[in-house]
Amino acid sequence: MSAHGPVIPMISRKSSGLNGTAHVPGDKSISHRSLILGAMTKGETKVTGLLEGQDVLDTAKAMQAFGAHVEKKGETWHVEGVGVGAFKEPDQVIDCGNSGTGVRLIMGAVATSPITATFTGDASLNSRPMARITDPLALFGAKSYGRSKGRLPLTLVGAAGAKGVRYELPMASAQVKSAVLLAGLAAEGETVVIEKTATRDHSERMLNGFGASVVTEVTNEARIITLQGQPEFKPQTITVPRDPSSAAFPVCAAIITEGSDILVPNIGLNPTRAGIFTTLKEMGADLTYENMREEGGEPMADLRAKFSPNLKGITVPENRAASMIDEYPVLSVVAAFAEGKTHMPGVHELRVKESDRIDAMAQGLRAAGITVDEGEDWWTVHGRGFGDVPGGATVETFLDHRIAMSFMVMGLASEKPITLSDGGPIATSFPIFEPLMAGLGADMARCT
Repeated sequence: MSAHGPVIPMISRKSSGLNGTAHVPGDKSISHRSLILGAMTKGETKVTGLLEGQDVLDTAKAMQAFGAHVEKKGETWHVEGVGVGAFKEPDQVIDCGNSGTGVRLIMGAVATSPITATFTGDASLNSRPMARITDPLALFGAKSYGRSKGRLPLTLVGAAGAKGVRYELPMASAQVKSAVLLAGLAAEGETVVIEKTATRDHSERMLNGFGASVVTEVTNEARIITLQGQPEFKPQTITVPRDPSSAAFPVCAAIITEGSDILVPNIGLNPTRAGIFTTLKEMGADLTYENMREEGGEPMADLRAKFSPNLKGITVPENRAASMIDEYPVLSVVAAFAEGKTHMPGVHELRVKESDRIDAMAQGLRAAGITVDEGEDWWTVHGRGFGDVPGGATVETFLDHRIAMSFMVMGLASEKPITLSDGGPIATSFPIFEPLMAGLGADMARCT
């Protein structure tokens, strides 16, 4: 057993082409926020298309613990909320499993309710730095008591009578930005967040949708986001678009697997999230958007991906990192099949994800015959071109779902199979990954 459940070794073998339609799960970022904002609303919010991975289900349980009623009826999730600043004190420790997004957003949401709550998670989550959240929450008056660097388990004592704050993000992090904005909801007056690098803006879009006043001013130096505190939230009906981060796996698999042609419908193309698709196109990937439209304030399209044998290495613009930070692991796999070097600067955030993703991917890629250079906030993959990636490695996944799925993708096109030490964490974000990929023709399986 590992900290998240049974250890599940997996193997991925060279495949003869992926074809069909890939219905990937709902967007994880929007799913978390739908549950949390619904819980902060008086009345019933209805959510369809919710990602039902373990991370989001843990957030649903947490909202229940804080007094909301969360229930699935048919294909729709119903959230009966308690109102802004009205969370109840939970009876038990809040276990957020593997989800950094879940725990950080929830801590922000409850930081300005006058309650005390203790948070924990699995071994991976409990090793991740939380001071980046607790430091700005302290400006509202919230107190936290955790292990060194604010690591979980951690007890948060919410602030009564909080006033709005002004906070400049020290790093590009949508989680930190969102935590501060969520804390500002129950605070008096304005909360202002300043970010020098644009990060995903789902929180701003959704807060406005629920009835908050959020104004973003873009200057030459920064984005200045101003939230008016203590709004009256209105219940919403939300359709969650499909997750571009999850879509990246079948899309990248199709690009590197000979004979592939797949369609991934209803993908969210929020410009703060879709950097991976822009990057793949720049490398020479055969990607096209069909049926472009907008739903619920979010741009969407159907995405067609075909085998692309003439990929070229590029330097990914540093200012694009925030829009694709979770996709660098699978991008590095595609880079292995490109001609020349793919250089990825400005990605220090990868060091503090579910694992140190630069180190984890570098270890696995090297074991599979790929040369990788790395620094504290950059890495470079030396591509070997299509048909020349050896594979044949057993790789450690470090309790990280994106590391696991990235190497499953690699095995579909490498000369020899790729074996995972543990594919169990995949269920945290993409519970249907195995049957979805098998349905497209991927040769991957659990080891017996």
